[in-house]
Amino acid sequence: MSFEITTTSDVVGLTKSAPVSRRGFMSATAAVAAGYTLAAGPVRAEVVTTDTNGLEAGDAKIKAGSEEMPVYFARPAGNAKAPVVVVAMEIFGLHEYIRDVTRRLAKLGAFAVAPDYYFRKGVDLTKASDIKDLLAVVNAKPDAEMMSDLDATAAWAGSQGGDTARLGIIGFCRGGRTVWEYAAHSGALKAGVAFYGTLVDPANPAWPKSPMQVAPEMKAPVLGLYGGADTGIPVAQVEQMKAALEQNKKTAEFKIYPEAPHGFHADYRSSYRKEAAEDAWKQAQAWFKKYGVLS
Repeated sequence: MSFEITTTSDVVGLTKSAPVSRRGFMSATAAVAAGYTLAAGPVRAEVVTTDTNGLEAGDAKIKAGSEEMPVYFARPAGNAKAPVVVVAMEIFGLHEYIRDVTRRLAKLGAFAVAPDYYFRKGVDLTKASDIKDLLAVVNAKPDAEMMSDLDATAAWAGSQGGDTARLGIIGFCRGGRTVWEYAAHSGALKAGVAFYGTLVDPANPAWPKSPMQVAPEMKAPVLGLYGGADTGIPVAQVEQMKAALEQNKKTAEFKIYPEAPHGFHADYRSSYRKEAAEDAWKQAQAWFKKYGVLS
Protein backbone atom coordinates (compact mmCIF):
# COMPACT_ATOMS: atom_id res chain seq x y z
CA MET A 1 0.00 0.00 0.00
CA SER A 2 1.13 3.55 -0.62
CA PHE A 3 1.84 5.93 2.23
CA GLU A 4 -1.07 8.14 1.09
CA ILE A 5 -3.54 5.26 1.28
CA THR A 6 -2.43 4.05 4.68
CA THR A 7 -2.49 7.50 6.28
CA THR A 8 -5.29 9.94 6.91
CA SER A 9 -5.93 12.95 4.72
CA ASP A 10 -4.52 15.36 7.28
CA VAL A 11 -1.19 13.56 7.20
CA VAL A 12 -1.24 13.56 3.40
CA GLY A 13 -1.75 17.31 3.55
CA LEU A 14 1.26 17.66 5.82
CA THR A 15 3.63 15.40 3.91
CA LYS A 16 2.81 16.59 0.38
CA SER A 17 3.32 20.30 0.89
CA ALA A 18 5.68 22.21 -1.37
CA PRO A 19 9.41 22.02 -0.56
CA VAL A 20 10.86 25.09 1.13
CA SER A 21 14.28 26.53 1.77
CA ARG A 22 15.75 25.93 5.21
CA ARG A 23 16.63 29.61 5.44
CA GLY A 24 14.61 31.32 8.18
CA PHE A 25 14.18 28.13 10.18
CA MET A 26 15.59 27.09 13.55
CA SER A 27 18.20 24.38 13.82
CA ALA A 28 16.83 21.02 14.96
CA THR A 29 18.46 21.49 18.35
CA ALA A 30 16.96 24.95 18.79
CA ALA A 31 13.51 23.72 17.73
CA VAL A 32 13.52 20.94 20.32
CA ALA A 33 14.81 23.34 22.97
CA ALA A 34 11.96 25.72 22.14
CA GLY A 35 9.40 22.98 22.73
CA TYR A 36 8.58 21.85 19.19
CA THR A 37 8.77 18.40 17.66
CA LEU A 38 10.97 17.37 14.75
CA ALA A 39 8.27 15.15 13.30
CA ALA A 40 6.43 18.29 12.27
CA GLY A 41 9.31 19.28 10.01
CA PRO A 42 11.55 22.35 10.11
CA VAL A 43 10.48 25.06 12.56
CA ARG A 44 10.25 28.71 11.52
CA ALA A 45 12.50 31.10 13.38
CA GLU A 46 9.72 33.70 13.62
CA VAL A 47 7.06 31.78 15.50
CA VAL A 48 4.22 33.59 17.24
CA THR A 49 4.87 33.83 20.97
CA THR A 50 2.36 34.80 23.64
CA ASP A 51 3.45 35.72 27.14
CA THR A 52 1.72 34.83 30.40
CA ASN A 53 1.32 38.41 31.66
CA GLY A 54 -2.09 38.66 33.31
CA LEU A 55 -2.58 34.91 33.08
CA GLU A 56 -2.47 31.85 35.26
CA ALA A 57 -0.90 29.12 33.13
CA GLY A 58 0.81 25.80 33.60
CA ASP A 59 0.68 22.04 33.49
CA ALA A 60 -1.71 19.89 35.48
CA LYS A 61 -2.95 16.32 35.67
CA ILE A 62 -6.64 15.62 35.67
CA LYS A 63 -8.81 12.59 36.25
CA ALA A 64 -9.70 10.78 33.03
CA GLY A 65 -11.42 7.53 33.83
CA SER A 66 -9.16 5.62 36.19
CA GLU A 67 -6.04 7.49 35.02
CA GLU A 68 -4.46 10.92 35.18
CA MET A 69 -4.23 12.85 31.93
CA PRO A 70 -1.71 15.68 31.46
CA VAL A 71 -3.11 19.03 30.35
CA TYR A 72 -1.80 22.51 29.74
CA PHE A 73 -4.07 25.37 30.77
CA ALA A 74 -4.15 29.15 30.67
CA ARG A 75 -6.77 31.55 31.99
CA PRO A 76 -7.09 35.19 32.98
CA ALA A 77 -5.67 35.71 36.46
CA GLY A 78 -8.41 36.16 39.03
CA ASN A 79 -11.26 35.37 36.64
CA ALA A 80 -13.18 32.60 38.37
CA LYS A 81 -15.95 32.33 35.75
CA ALA A 82 -14.08 32.46 32.48
CA PRO A 83 -15.69 30.50 29.64
CA VAL A 84 -14.08 27.12 28.99
CA VAL A 85 -12.45 26.42 25.62
CA VAL A 86 -10.91 22.99 24.98
CA VAL A 87 -7.95 23.00 22.58
CA ALA A 88 -7.71 19.85 20.45
CA MET A 89 -4.12 19.41 19.30
CA GLU A 90 -2.53 18.16 16.10
CA ILE A 91 -0.88 14.73 15.93
CA PHE A 92 2.44 16.12 17.16
CA GLY A 93 1.64 16.14 20.85
CA LEU A 94 1.26 18.93 23.36
CA HIS A 95 4.11 21.05 22.05
CA GLU A 96 4.76 24.80 22.11
CA TYR A 97 2.42 25.85 19.30
CA ILE A 98 -0.60 24.31 21.04
CA ARG A 99 0.49 25.79 24.35
CA ASP A 100 0.80 29.20 22.73
CA VAL A 101 -2.67 28.92 21.18
CA THR A 102 -3.96 28.11 24.65
CA ARG A 103 -2.41 31.32 25.97
CA ARG A 104 -3.83 33.30 23.05
CA LEU A 105 -7.31 32.12 24.01
CA ALA A 106 -6.70 33.05 27.63
CA LYS A 107 -5.75 36.55 26.51
CA LEU A 108 -9.24 36.70 24.95
CA GLY A 109 -10.79 35.89 28.32
CA ALA A 110 -11.11 32.09 28.14
CA PHE A 111 -10.12 29.33 30.52
CA ALA A 112 -8.38 27.34 27.78
CA VAL A 113 -7.27 23.75 28.33
CA ALA A 114 -5.27 21.54 25.97
CA PRO A 115 -5.45 17.86 26.99
CA ASP A 116 -2.67 15.42 26.08
CA TYR A 117 -5.15 12.69 25.20
CA TYR A 118 -2.60 10.34 23.63
CA PHE A 119 -0.88 9.83 26.99
CA ARG A 120 -2.02 6.25 27.58
CA LYS A 121 0.45 4.82 25.07
CA GLY A 122 3.35 6.09 27.18
CA VAL A 123 4.95 7.77 24.17
CA ASP A 124 5.97 11.42 24.26
CA LEU A 125 4.88 12.57 20.80
CA THR A 126 6.78 15.83 21.17
CA LYS A 127 10.02 13.83 21.14
CA ALA A 128 9.27 11.92 17.93
CA SER A 129 11.40 12.73 14.91
CA ASP A 130 9.53 10.74 12.26
CA ILE A 131 5.86 11.28 11.47
CA LYS A 132 5.41 7.56 10.90
CA ASP A 133 6.30 6.93 14.53
CA LEU A 134 3.29 8.98 15.56
CA LEU A 135 0.71 7.20 13.46
CA ALA A 136 0.60 3.95 15.44
CA VAL A 137 -0.32 6.02 18.49
CA VAL A 138 -2.71 8.63 17.14
CA ASN A 139 -4.55 6.39 14.67
CA ALA A 140 -5.25 3.85 17.42
CA LYS A 141 -7.03 6.38 19.64
CA PRO A 142 -10.70 5.28 19.89
CA ASP A 143 -13.25 8.02 19.32
CA ALA A 144 -15.24 6.88 22.36
CA GLU A 145 -12.19 7.29 24.58
CA MET A 146 -11.42 10.66 22.98
CA MET A 147 -14.92 11.95 23.70
CA SER A 148 -14.64 10.79 27.30
CA ASP A 149 -11.28 12.55 27.66
CA LEU A 150 -12.74 15.79 26.31
CA ASP A 151 -15.68 15.54 28.69
CA ALA A 152 -13.22 15.03 31.54
CA THR A 153 -11.25 18.08 30.42
CA ALA A 154 -14.33 20.29 30.44
CA ALA A 155 -15.43 18.92 33.81
CA TRP A 156 -12.02 19.61 35.32
CA ALA A 157 -12.08 23.20 34.07
CA GLY A 158 -15.51 23.57 35.63
CA SER A 159 -14.21 22.23 38.94
CA GLN A 160 -11.49 24.89 38.81
CA GLY A 161 -13.98 27.73 38.46
CA GLY A 162 -14.44 27.81 34.69
CA ASP A 163 -17.87 28.44 33.23
CA THR A 164 -18.85 25.25 31.41
CA ALA A 165 -22.19 26.81 30.50
CA ARG A 166 -20.10 28.64 27.87
CA LEU A 167 -18.15 25.65 26.56
CA GLY A 168 -16.27 25.82 23.27
CA ILE A 169 -13.75 23.68 21.43
CA ILE A 170 -11.13 24.59 18.84
CA GLY A 171 -8.91 22.14 17.00
CA PHE A 172 -6.20 21.98 14.37
CA CYS A 173 -5.46 19.28 11.79
CA ARG A 174 -6.42 15.99 13.51
CA GLY A 175 -7.81 18.19 16.28
CA GLY A 176 -10.09 19.76 13.68
CA ARG A 177 -11.60 16.32 13.05
CA THR A 178 -12.01 16.01 16.81
CA VAL A 179 -14.05 19.24 16.83
CA TRP A 180 -16.57 17.79 14.40
CA GLU A 181 -16.81 14.55 16.37
CA TYR A 182 -17.21 16.36 19.70
CA ALA A 183 -19.91 18.65 18.31
CA ALA A 184 -21.90 15.51 17.47
CA HIS A 185 -21.22 14.04 20.92
CA SER A 186 -21.66 16.82 23.46
CA GLY A 187 -25.00 18.36 24.35
CA ALA A 188 -23.18 20.88 26.53
CA LEU A 189 -21.04 22.38 23.76
CA LYS A 190 -21.97 25.89 22.63
CA ALA A 191 -19.73 26.16 19.57
CA GLY A 192 -16.70 24.67 17.83
CA VAL A 193 -14.05 25.85 15.39
CA ALA A 194 -12.31 23.30 13.16
CA PHE A 195 -9.10 24.30 11.39
CA TYR A 196 -8.60 22.00 8.37
CA GLY A 197 -10.05 18.98 10.14
CA THR A 198 -10.38 15.77 8.15
CA LEU A 199 -13.92 15.00 7.00
CA VAL A 200 -13.66 11.46 5.60
CA ASP A 201 -11.68 8.73 7.37
CA PRO A 202 -9.98 5.59 6.10
CA ALA A 203 -11.33 2.32 7.47
CA ASN A 204 -10.50 2.20 11.18
CA PRO A 205 -12.43 0.22 13.82
CA ALA A 206 -11.46 2.83 16.42
CA TRP A 207 -13.37 5.49 14.47
CA PRO A 208 -16.93 4.22 13.83
CA LYS A 209 -18.08 7.35 11.98
CA SER A 210 -16.25 10.04 10.09
CA PRO A 211 -17.22 13.71 10.49
CA MET A 212 -19.19 13.43 7.24
CA GLN A 213 -21.17 10.55 8.74
CA VAL A 214 -21.95 12.37 12.00
CA ALA A 215 -23.33 15.41 10.18
CA PRO A 216 -26.93 14.43 11.05
CA GLU A 217 -25.97 14.19 14.74
CA MET A 218 -24.44 17.64 15.19
CA LYS A 219 -25.53 19.28 18.44
CA ALA A 220 -23.53 22.52 18.26
CA PRO A 221 -22.64 25.02 15.53
CA VAL A 222 -19.21 24.60 13.96
CA LEU A 223 -17.07 26.93 11.88
CA GLY A 224 -14.87 25.08 9.39
CA LEU A 225 -11.70 26.85 8.20
CA TYR A 226 -10.00 25.18 5.23
CA GLY A 227 -7.25 25.74 2.68
CA GLY A 228 -8.01 25.64 -1.01
CA ALA A 229 -4.51 24.28 -1.65
CA ASP A 230 -4.79 21.47 0.92
CA THR A 231 -3.46 18.35 -0.83
CA GLY A 232 -5.25 16.02 1.60
CA ILE A 233 -8.68 17.64 1.98
CA PRO A 234 -10.04 18.70 -1.42
CA VAL A 235 -12.45 21.63 -1.63
CA ALA A 236 -15.06 19.29 -3.15
CA GLN A 237 -15.03 17.30 0.09
CA VAL A 238 -15.58 20.45 2.13
CA GLU A 239 -18.52 21.29 -0.12
CA GLN A 240 -19.94 17.79 0.47
CA MET A 241 -19.74 18.32 4.22
CA LYS A 242 -21.45 21.68 3.87
CA ALA A 243 -24.25 20.09 1.85
CA ALA A 244 -24.67 17.24 4.35
CA LEU A 245 -25.04 19.71 7.20
CA GLU A 246 -27.49 21.86 5.27
CA GLN A 247 -29.54 18.80 4.35
CA ASN A 248 -29.83 17.92 8.02
CA LYS A 249 -30.56 21.54 8.99
CA LYS A 250 -27.42 21.85 11.12
CA THR A 251 -25.76 25.16 11.86
CA ALA A 252 -22.30 25.49 10.34
CA GLU A 253 -20.28 27.89 8.25
CA PHE A 254 -17.17 27.40 6.17
CA LYS A 255 -14.44 29.67 4.92
CA ILE A 256 -11.94 28.46 2.36
CA TYR A 257 -8.67 30.31 1.82
CA PRO A 258 -7.93 29.62 -1.86
CA GLU A 259 -4.14 29.73 -1.79
CA ALA A 260 -3.64 28.26 1.69
CA PRO A 261 -2.25 24.73 2.22
CA HIS A 262 -2.99 22.37 5.05
CA GLY A 263 -1.65 23.72 8.34
CA PHE A 264 -1.88 27.36 7.30
CA HIS A 265 -2.44 28.52 10.89
CA ALA A 266 0.57 26.60 12.27
CA ASP A 267 2.96 29.54 12.58
CA TYR A 268 5.91 27.29 13.40
CA ARG A 269 5.75 25.35 10.11
CA SER A 270 6.53 26.12 6.48
CA SER A 271 2.81 25.75 5.72
CA TYR A 272 2.06 28.97 7.64
CA ARG A 273 0.26 31.67 5.70
CA LYS A 274 0.14 34.84 7.75
CA GLU A 275 -2.79 36.58 6.08
CA ALA A 276 -5.02 33.50 6.10
CA ALA A 277 -4.00 32.60 9.66
CA GLU A 278 -4.77 36.04 11.04
CA ASP A 279 -8.11 36.25 9.27
CA ALA A 280 -9.06 32.74 10.40
CA TRP A 281 -8.24 33.62 14.00
CA LYS A 282 -10.55 36.65 13.74
CA GLN A 283 -13.26 34.42 12.27
CA ALA A 284 -12.85 32.00 15.18
CA GLN A 285 -13.19 34.79 17.74
CA ALA A 286 -16.31 36.13 16.03
CA TRP A 287 -17.83 32.64 15.95
CA PHE A 288 -17.26 32.08 19.64
CA LYS A 289 -18.72 35.50 20.41
CA LYS A 290 -21.75 34.87 18.19
CA TYR A 291 -22.63 31.71 20.12
CA GLY A 292 -21.90 33.02 23.61
CA VAL A 293 -18.59 31.32 24.35
CA LEU A 294 -16.53 34.53 24.41
CA SER A 295 -17.85 37.91 25.52
